[in-house]
Order: sequence, then C-alpha cells, then structure tokens
Amino acid sequence: MSYESLEAALQQAFDESTRIYRERGFARRIGFGRKPALISVDLANAWTRPGNPFTCEGMDDRVMPAMVKLLGAFRANGLPVVHITTAYQITNRQDPNTDMGMWHHKIPVEAVDLKDTNLWAIDSRIEPIEGEYVLLKKRASAFSGTPLAGYLRSAGVDTILVTGVTATACVRTTICDGLAEGFRTIAVKEAIGDRVPGAVAWNLYDIDAKFADVETVETCVNYLNSVNAKSA
Repeated sequence: MSYESLEAALQQAFDESTRIYRERGFARRIGFGRKPALISVDLANAWTRPGNPFTCEGMDDRVMPAMVKLLGAFRANGLPVVHITTAYQITNRQDPNTDMGMWHHKIPVEAVDLKDTNLWAIDSRIEPIEGEYVLLKKRASAFSGTPLAGYLRSAGVDTILVTGVTATACVRTTICDGLAEGFRTIAVKEAIGDRVPGAVAWNLYDIDAKFADVETVETCVNYLNSVNAKSA
C-alpha cells in the first residue's frame, strides 16, 4: 500500500470513528493549566539516528525541528524540562537478574546497552542544558517505576506537554499514566514519531479522543509564551 493509499484509508477510519465518538460523548477537552512541563520521551540516539532497531522515521524533517522550537519556548520562559531515555544494565536475556524484566520477550531491548552511553544519550540537537532533568527509565511509560510524578508535583506542575517516540508505546503509555497521575495531558502533534507508517496518525487521533488534547507546536508555543503572564 502506498503512503497516499494509507492516508486515505486512515482518513476514512477517522471519519467513521469521529461519528461514533461524538455520539457517545468522547473527545472532550482537558485544556492547558497554569504550570507546564515538557516530557520528552526517548529522543535519544538509538531512536533518532539511523542504524538501530529502535530507529524511528521523520526525525530530521518533522520531529526534531518541532522539538527545537518547543524546547526553545520552554527555556525562554524558564519552565521545567524532563528528558527521558531508556537503557539496560544487564542485557543477557538468560540472566534472571536482568533489569529488562519480561519485556525482552517482545522487543530487542538489548539494543540499548547502558555501557554504550552514546546509544541512550539525548540527541545533540536537543541536548539537555543545566537545570534540565534527565531521567532513565526501564519500562515503556516514563512514570512506571520512576520518580517522575513526585518530581513534577514538587515543581508545582499541573500540565505536561508530551513529545517523543514512539506514538504506539512509550509516548502513549506516558500520556495515559500522566493523566492517571492527575496531570493535564497535551500531546504535541508534530513532535511525536514512530517506526511504523500510519502509527502516529492513528494513535494521536485515538489519544485525542480519550487521554490528551493533541495540539500543534504553534498552539503550544503560544501558550508557553503567555502562561507566565496568566499566572502572575
């Protein structure tokens, strides 16, 4: 199936799904709050650069330019930024003490070895600066087994803008858990990627109906540039 055919098929599915959701009261708006934080999920070299099993599509032409713009607005306004990455200390699947847990039965998590720091380093195009939190996770969700929720609450955050990869897994589960933890959840449309054609469009469509507001980078930047004035 060509990309154009895939887009047409997805749009047909979206049209029918929209009718169902509207009839049943889904796709309500959660809105922006007073204190946002950026949660950038797995935009590390193993995902953003070529040659790894985890490499995602659209990094250079879509996700990274959107991230640079969004990150600039967070920094200019002095708002919290959290960079999430993933790596494993014990990558031997036969070792019963592996920190990979059961996930290695499904995906090649051994491709992100903690000893190879370049693999799990945040992409240099959005390299963390002093004061930005870099959090290492072991599971799909950035909240699962990590201090992320407590960190955000201690900073007074009520809204999370989630970006990164992948739409089908780590971004989606982070959004779902963020909502469950009581944060207003915003998925930044252009700054979310995946490896699989059509995966981003479908997941963002469904996320917008159930777990977060999907907003453009432009909308998010305008919000970030006004939030301090609104909170004053």
